[in-house]
Amino acid sequence: MSNRALLEVIALDAEDAVAAQEGGADRLEVVTDMAADGLTPSPKTVAEIRSAVDIPMRVMLRAADGFAAGDIDVLVEKAREIRAEGAHEFVLGFLDRDGHADLVAVERLVAELDGCRWTFHRAIDRAVDRDALRTHLADVPGLDTYLTAGAATGVDDGIPTLLAEAARAGLPGYEPRIMVGGGLRLDHLPRLLAAGIDAFHIGGAARPDGWSGPVDVAAVREWRATLDA
Repeated sequence: MSNRALLEVIALDAEDAVAAQEGGADRLEVVTDMAADGLTPSPKTVAEIRSAVDIPMRVMLRAADGFAAGDIDVLVEKAREIRAEGAHEFVLGFLDRDGHADLVAVERLVAELDGCRWTFHRAIDRAVDRDALRTHLADVPGLDTYLTAGAATGVDDGIPTLLAEAARAGLPGYEPRIMVGGGLRLDHLPRLLAAGIDAFHIGGAARPDGWSGPVDVAAVREWRATLDA
């Protein structure tokens, strides 16, 4: 089972987390406020999810909509509080005003995480130069995954970039795992799997009733079955 594709599902609360785990998710991305594309959840929510499920969770560290770091002191304090509730994997990613990786902010926050593993999220899809961003982040501790659609507009437009980056796996800057998310559909999976991509991230696809409704066990199970087929 260790070589099966990873399925990560967005969870807003413990109810979502339980449904995602029951459907076969391997990991959760824990966020709040999807109207702002996912912000840092409360320590209370993290604690509730931690006690409700036993699959890993990665917690979003993001203070506001957009990809600027904002007040990094606030995020450092939130990271400290969330780690105290048992979280030890995270999601983050900041760009400067020119569209390059904000290394100062990333390194400041990663120093607080003290060796925790983390995902650089879809800020890479807004970067002016994806390859340069990967190069700049190559030596930052704990970075093991890029969450990307290959394009700011989503997977439909990003497939060529995703396939090209998958072909570079293992090269400098391309050691972290590619996890595809952002407008991902079941019909995208065959091409991505054939390219060696083995991690997938869903949010709305797990919620037939939209973000106002909970994660649906059957929807997650369909993704799990498709990935395992």
